[in-house]
Amino acid sequence: MSNKFSGIGASNGISIAKVYILDEQPIVISKEPTKNIEGELSIITSSIEKAKSDLESLQKIAKEKLGEEKAAIFEAHASILEDPAMAEEFTGLVKEHNYNAAQAIKEVADKYVSMFEAMDDDYFKERAADVKDVTERLIRYVLNMPVADLATISEEVIIVAEDLTPSQTAQLNPKFVKGFACNIGGRTSHAAIMARSLEIPAVLGLKTILHDVKEGDTLALNGETGDVEINPANKAEWEKLAENFAKEKAELQKLKDQPTLTKDGFDGFVLEGNIGSPKDVEAVLENGGEAIGLFRSEFLYMDNDHFPTEEEQFVSYKKVVEEMNGKLTVIRTLDIGGDKKLSYFSFPDEMNPFLGYRAIRFTLDRKDIFKDQIRALLRASAFGPVGIMFPMIATVDEFLAAKQFTLDCKAELEKEGHKVGDDLEIGMMVEIPAAAVNAENFAKHADFFSVGTNDLIQYTMAADRMSENVTYLYQPYNPSILRLLKMTIDGAHKHGKWAGMCGEMAGEPDAIPLLMGLGLDAYSMSATSILKARSIMSKLTLKETQELANKALECETSDQVLKLVKELMQDK
Repeated sequence: MSNKFSGIGASNGISIAKVYILDEQPIVISKEPTKNIEGELSIITSSIEKAKSDLESLQKIAKEKLGEEKAAIFEAHASILEDPAMAEEFTGLVKEHNYNAAQAIKEVADKYVSMFEAMDDDYFKERAADVKDVTERLIRYVLNMPVADLATISEEVIIVAEDLTPSQTAQLNPKFVKGFACNIGGRTSHAAIMARSLEIPAVLGLKTILHDVKEGDTLALNGETGDVEINPANKAEWEKLAENFAKEKAELQKLKDQPTLTKDGFDGFVLEGNIGSPKDVEAVLENGGEAIGLFRSEFLYMDNDHFPTEEEQFVSYKKVVEEMNGKLTVIRTLDIGGDKKLSYFSFPDEMNPFLGYRAIRFTLDRKDIFKDQIRALLRASAFGPVGIMFPMIATVDEFLAAKQFTLDCKAELEKEGHKVGDDLEIGMMVEIPAAAVNAENFAKHADFFSVGTNDLIQYTMAADRMSENVTYLYQPYNPSILRLLKMTIDGAHKHGKWAGMCGEMAGEPDAIPLLMGLGLDAYSMSATSILKARSIMSKLTLKETQELANKALECETSDQVLKLVKELMQDK
């Protein structure tokens, strides 16, 4: 049996250490109906109190290690515990169907986990892990089962587990925990995000690693490539890799406060961060982000039991704009519908909701809901540069209707005595092929474009990227995609407007040289990708990236395009 495995590199770094196996006792839930309804309800109440106490302690630990913003995840976990809708469902199953406490919690949790896991947006998929983490802790208390305490680890180890929950990850001390390897998980899970914050190397999605290791083994892992080796044959080789990684990391840190420049001194590219809530701003700034290229406003709606008021939204938007201290914040208006549902609003049943009543189509139809958001965004623009960005725009008429509605709200606010920012920009997402093809006409009216590559690719290729059977068609480097990007960028530039990208592609090392050559102005990505992107740009001249892009546009396949990129980058 091979001792080498390959998974998903989720947090960069190279580590070699003794294995610490976290193999928690599995939860087994009886389906035996309860004969003591009040007793089961009492167990739920007392278990919730214990779990709340845990979360308060974990928040303190996380605050010390990660800072105020990162520790806010446990506020979100507490809000799940305190969610009146979930509590009502727990008690309803006990009272009306005689479920035992653990069975009731599990059934409700599974429903919410399935709902979030089915969503296309990675940010909201993370909520599935949150619900699972909180409710599993709750069930363990209900069943009087032990809850793992990883804060007591006091020697250098690499943790091997089926999965690590956010609450377990927050307990890790980087002085002793040198990495972790899990059977499941991916780069967008909260555990991966927190590992990156703690700078602990992590490899996820290894499938069988928990079964393959044993106590006493040594594990070596590469959190960038996803490679793992049990009892490595050449330890010195791994130690050399670790040394080189440390040197590269030190070099990247030097770029934090440096301008984004190409090798020949071009300074027209802007590196930005994607955020899902105000707590994510800190990471963007810590990694040298020059703007927020995508603030997903959906979190205000998804984390609520009602449509958030103008004032509730204003407080969140203002916080981010102020923290960016004069740097642009681009905020996407409500992108709901499709896979993103609300517990307090029922969308119509549709054969294909991804192509239906969602995003701008919903908000233009429900101007009462749209108005609260637009007014809040406009008020926040008084505190710093703001870009308002409309999602899922397909026609010029749609964009003009949304823009005019925004200008009408602006006039109304100013009449009421509210200040609105002078440098407000009104732009749009380019994620529908029709918008890319017609970019030149859109650019007469929009202040900027931001390409959402995830949707643009799946709509162009007519392939659901969540379908395992057609994943081979999710091809960011396909020449058809590159040509749509070229149309978008050229259309913007013809009318003196800027074009950005906020999809996953913007932060991919292989994509950056191509996007530079195509003339993309702004690159919005995960905060942890920013310094690497700056480093790549510093090694390339504008001319060689333009030559690369021209050759790529003449290619027939993705593989041909990637071969050109590899050839350019091999000596950099």
